[in-house]
Amino acid sequence: MKKQRCPWCGDDPLYVAYHDTEWGVPVFDDATLFEFLILETFQAGLSWITILRKRENFRKAFENFDYKKIARYDADDIERLLQDEGIIRNRLKIKAAVTNAIAYLDIQKEFGSFSNYIWAFVDGKPIQNSFKTMKEVPANTTLSDRISADLKKRGFKFVGSTVVYAHMQATGMVNDHLVDCFRYTQVKS
Repeated sequence: MKKQRCPWCGDDPLYVAYHDTEWGVPVFDDATLFEFLILETFQAGLSWITILRKRENFRKAFENFDYKKIARYDADDIERLLQDEGIIRNRLKIKAAVTNAIAYLDIQKEFGSFSNYIWAFVDGKPIQNSFKTMKEVPANTTLSDRISADLKKRGFKFVGSTVVYAHMQATGMVNDHLVDCFRYTQVKS
């Protein structure tokens, strides 16, 4: 019998693997949270499968998403990235990655970790939604509005409410697997 999945992942093996192993699983590791943040910001205006297909290229181009290194990127690094055909070559998004790495370090200094900061918005535990259809799943919420505003106040770029909500879904701050998806109860527990 075929496993019931959230319909958004379709049949693409890469998308299915991402859905089945990563999406919605709570992430508390700062390195992984930063990777998702960078990927989500590059995804703005594009499909997530486009980003997934380029994920390994992003890893290489951005030195395995090492935010300490990225925070020190200069004009030469930005030009190097703009020539990299394996990633999304958008100057504003590339510059935002550097700006966001700097802001990320500032949050770590203030809160001990980015994880402490971001998970405090949900009191350290995932919000358990119980959506039956994709139509019910929001693109953003009042909470993602609040987090977005706070991140922007701290200097982050490309962190609108929709990007923030996608980040919350990806990193398990919210469980938005549909209730009939086999991952719903696995992620919930």
